[in-house]
Amino acid sequence: MRTIFFKNKPVIICAKSIGGPKECAGDIGEFIDVKLKDDMLGEQTFEKAERQILYTAFSECLKSSGKTENDLDAILAGDLLDQIITATFATRNFKTGFLGLYNACATFTESLTLGSVLIDGGYMNNVMCGTSSHFSSAERQYRYPLELGCTRPPQSQWTVTGAGACILSNKGEGPKIVCSTVGRIVDFGVTDANNMGAAMAAAACDTLVTHFKETGLSPSDYDLIISGDLGTLGSRILKDLTWEKGWDIEAQHVDCGEMVYHIDEKDYQGGSGAGCSSMTFCSYFYKRLKEKKFKKILLMATGALLSSVSSQQGESIPGIAHAVSVEC
Repeated sequence: MRTIFFKNKPVIICAKSIGGPKECAGDIGEFIDVKLKDDMLGEQTFEKAERQILYTAFSECLKSSGKTENDLDAILAGDLLDQIITATFATRNFKTGFLGLYNACATFTESLTLGSVLIDGGYMNNVMCGTSSHFSSAERQYRYPLELGCTRPPQSQWTVTGAGACILSNKGEGPKIVCSTVGRIVDFGVTDANNMGAAMAAAACDTLVTHFKETGLSPSDYDLIISGDLGTLGSRILKDLTWEKGWDIEAQHVDCGEMVYHIDEKDYQGGSGAGCSSMTFCSYFYKRLKEKKFKKILLMATGALLSSVSSQQGESIPGIAHAVSVEC
């Protein structure tokens, strides 16, 4: 049994998002809380800029919640950089517990799952969950330095420059997390480090099918089934794979990576990155839940578990996906 049903449903009492200039000019830009005009934020390196982006998301979320640092029991966060340096450095000024997480671009729903377990079990009262990514820091770690000017292949995605943070609490007003389905590692045999959507689609399908079987729910029980950053190609593969398993998600499925940018922007397959699902959820989807435009959604962030070392050694790219059910 991989689905956890929460008896004391954790409440998402607050959520805040921050996005770079390209993201704020996209289709969900009006819903992003902190809109950056410069993705460097006055810092000397891309990595320091990403650190500041996540710290800002944390700070704005805490401020908006009406709580103080002393009310927070822990921060659960992660990112894409080696040794999750963004999350650790962004959290070092907070005087609270820290659980550093890594499931690549699936880290946000991993943090929501573990945070919900801590709240539901009565171990903690308030936890903050968040993730971030930066196009330039991810490019030079996983692919090529921007200075080389390498041509991007058509199957590639554009790593989102942004972050999202939310606070889960044992009481308060807001959407509630009802259950969570923990993903398992599925390897589709993809070796192309640019083709993230194809690498993650099989894991997303496995998590979805498991969720439907263990909850007794069907796609029509949700207003939306939201994948993290499969992009255009990966979303098509996911819909095909789930249909072959007997589940038709065509009417409900949307993808954060497909939503982030305008269709005429040169981002090829859409957005990706650990900040893709968190920024999108903490802006557009959270606001729509609060307005009760959506009553029940399934958020499933997807991650490609590769490193620059594994890719250079010819390894395939395993995928992972965790899903959380959120109701207003």
